[in-house]
Amino acid sequence: MIKLVKLFIKEGISKVEKVVYFKENKEINGKLERVCMMRKTAFITGGAKGIGKKTAFALAAEGFNIALNFNTSKKDAEELSETIEKEFGVESAAFQGDISIQMDCVDLVKSVNKRFGSLDVIIHNAGPYVKERKALAEYEAEEWQYLINGNLNSAFYLMKEILPIMRENKWGRVVTFGFDRVETAPGWIYRSAFAAAKTGLASLTKTIALEEAANGITANMICPGDIIGEWKEKGVKEARLEEDSSVPVGRPGTGGDIARVVAFLCSEESDFITGSIIPVTGGKDVLGKVFYQ
Repeated sequence: MIKLVKLFIKEGISKVEKVVYFKENKEINGKLERVCMMRKTAFITGGAKGIGKKTAFALAAEGFNIALNFNTSKKDAEELSETIEKEFGVESAAFQGDISIQMDCVDLVKSVNKRFGSLDVIIHNAGPYVKERKALAEYEAEEWQYLINGNLNSAFYLMKEILPIMRENKWGRVVTFGFDRVETAPGWIYRSAFAAAKTGLASLTKTIALEEAANGITANMICPGDIIGEWKEKGVKEARLEEDSSVPVGRPGTGGDIARVVAFLCSEESDFITGSIIPVTGGKDVLGKVFYQ
């Protein structure tokens, strides 16, 4: 049985609401004791729509408070935050910020930590992507910088602020997103900027895993398959009703496929999994898509 109570903890002049689980009937030193567990907070960049939204639902279902970052989708983020609170009984709030800008990242982390009193999980889902297929020589310098800042430098900006908080708590989960076979540093035709940034992020994720292991912090990267359009916000059950001959498993990939892996990596029991690059592709050759679709 789980009982929920609310505590108000004074921090300076502000009050931070935290929800606490009281888990009963756990045996400690041969006796049944009441165990208090503070609810953890997950911060999801680009959390208002798509895979970020599906991930927010999955983590809320596991009892995490949810901090949603958005850049321009204010209405979507605020409505999602309200839905999460109503459906899952956790705390949720939306925070505006452009993760490609360092000071926005600094302000975001401060705001989330002040609002919830902790920041235990970072799901770095946001990252700009140019749908138009362009060769390297066709990129403008500003466009290249935007993609590098949004997909690689943003991780540094955020981790620099978040890791000290996680170290203090001796617990943390870092999840980043890459692309199929990113760990091999492959070429990706017409996606040079995005591929270069994500390849760098893969190395950074592995480095964080090594540097922070002693602090109870894990860092892993998930590499989604070709999950597009409305499928980003759908689940596995819906996908099993559809056929997709371009995917070896025979169905479309969904945001639900990714969210399930995120939730697994963020669990207490996943502390032995770190520095991993995990493909969730249904077996599809994402990099070769340009040659047959």
